Amino acid sequence: MSLDDDAVEARAQGWRTLAALHARIEDRLQRALERDHELSVSEYTVLDVLARQDGFHLRMNQLANAVVLSQSATTRLVTRLEGRGLLARYLCPTDRRGIYTEVTPAGQALLTAARPTHDTALAEALAEAEALPELSPLVAALGTLSFPVPSA
Repeated sequence: MSLDDDAVEARAQGWRTLAALHARIEDRLQRALERDHELSVSEYTVLDVLARQDGFHLRMNQLANAVVLSQSATTRLVTRLEGRGLLARYLCPTDRRGIYTEVTPAGQALLTAARPTHDTALAEALAEAEALPELSPLVAALGTLSFPVPSA
């Protein structure tokens, strides 16, 4: 193997490790949120992202970017949550082409109930991953990252 081949393989192995950690975490979150709150991880993420915004709303394209979904997947997800009374959509008052999505009081209540479940499942998934030699360095690296603490 050449040096370039080694670098390519190292990146590929790093990606596989990251993907394995992500899959473990997402699986744990999905099971806990579905079981206790009838929410998927994507649904929880949409509610959480919106609830952290001033006014509890975003334009649909901003929401798609924030939750890392395509426009069409975001629209389907918002439609599903809107049907459950957890979100509402309305036209932007200053730009009639823009559509805002906002959390309803029912959505806020469900998010408030689901947040401890999410946080506990995340902590448990990370603790389990930390015990595995192949995932431990990545979990440790996550602990060194600093993010601004959003107001909830």
